[in-house]
Amino acid sequence: METLNTMFRDYAKQAAILSKSSTIITEENVYQEGSDAILPFLDKMVEALILPGSGLDGLENLEELFAKAESGKSCLLLVEHYSNMDLSLFSYLVRQAGGRGKDIAKAVIAIAGMKLNEHNPVVAAFASAYTRLVIYPSRSLQGLDPEKEKAELARSNVINRAAMKALNDLKTKGRLILIFPSGTRYRPGDPSTKRGVREIDSYIKSFDYLCFVAINGVVLHVGDGDMMDDPVSKDVVRLSVSPVVSCAEFRQAARSADTEDKKRAVADAIMVELEKMHIDGEEKRKRFV
Repeated sequence: METLNTMFRDYAKQAAILSKSSTIITEENVYQEGSDAILPFLDKMVEALILPGSGLDGLENLEELFAKAESGKSCLLLVEHYSNMDLSLFSYLVRQAGGRGKDIAKAVIAIAGMKLNEHNPVVAAFASAYTRLVIYPSRSLQGLDPEKEKAELARSNVINRAAMKALNDLKTKGRLILIFPSGTRYRPGDPSTKRGVREIDSYIKSFDYLCFVAINGVVLHVGDGDMMDDPVSKDVVRLSVSPVVSCAEFRQAARSADTEDKKRAVADAIMVELEKMHIDGEEKRKRFV
């Protein structure tokens, strides 16, 4: 186990040395292109941790969604979130799946919170292997003193306006926008971390189609410190991609729930769907373990 942890930290440090990504987010750099120089280190990390039997189910659904994106439709990927390696696992396993997997992975733009960039340069380098659109999450404003909150609220508005402008430009140009609807990694024993954020309703409202993506198997476990302290382990990792869903139809069905908070209803419906897929995916994954 210690050898694996050492390997993980060494690859992450090598990525940090190569990273040219800005760690301070402004309205000028919310869109950050993935680095081809760093990606091989993340791939090696994944290869060292996933076990035989790892793979992706539902490539045909991804390919259908990608075809819609290429035709000019706006398309979302709503993905479960268990660790800071989820994006690495998704990218690697999609590229290894064959078909149009490499083109699909290249087309993905992940919505990322500022914390990945600004709190730890190694974590920022880790994320910089993949193309991202950086936002200022509302939860980052919680717990600040009044003066700090005022300044950060102004900054968040500037950054998020720039991010939404970039998103509106990119989403109809053959890209797939990847979002973790929980907004944070799931922490065992804390069910609140597996609850969708209300803001996800705005994305569903403004997009045409989506696929849900469940992740079964964990190779980087949430620790008590930052990502560099997270313990790693080998595991069989399986991704499951749902059939393509109409965003308008899904949103309408979710908002028909008997509740005043319609945004919460949409967020909850998303997480219910992902949880169903996760349970089903775990049964399938057992065949490979």
